[in-house]
Amino acid sequence: MSDRGKKDGPTLLSGGNPQIPKGEGNEPVRDYIAAMPDWKQDIGRRLDDLIVAIVPDVHKAVKWNQPHYGHDDDGWFLSFRCYTDYVQVQFLRGTSLEPMPPKASKHSEVRYLDIHEDDELDEKQLRSWVKQASGLPGERM
Repeated sequence: MSDRGKKDGPTLLSGGNPQIPKGEGNEPVRDYIAAMPDWKQDIGRRLDDLIVAIVPDVHKAVKWNQPHYGHDDDGWFLSFRCYTDYVQVQFLRGTSLEPMPPKASKHSEVRYLDIHEDDELDEKQLRSWVKQASGLPGERM
């Protein structure tokens, strides 16, 4: 039986986004990443490792079926989620980043980076954005 068919495995929502119960800490984020389908799981691990390397004391949680990263008492600065053809990184104060991440949002301050399977990830730029984002006031949710 495939992982999708197991009763105790996570459900994949439309676009392949794992449905993981909300929770604070590393464990729910680990569960989310482990449930990411196919090549997206490697992207999830790379993102999590990169964020932790840049912000060692980062606070993690799963909210609205996506991992969130922030500071304990200062809100969230980044999240990501799976879509059918890409993983989307959400910078919650992305309009304050230099340069701004490429994709606009209907939310005035949010900017996105979509990572597709065959994309060459500009890790230097991603590191810069994570570092900048982690230094901005977080978004309370």
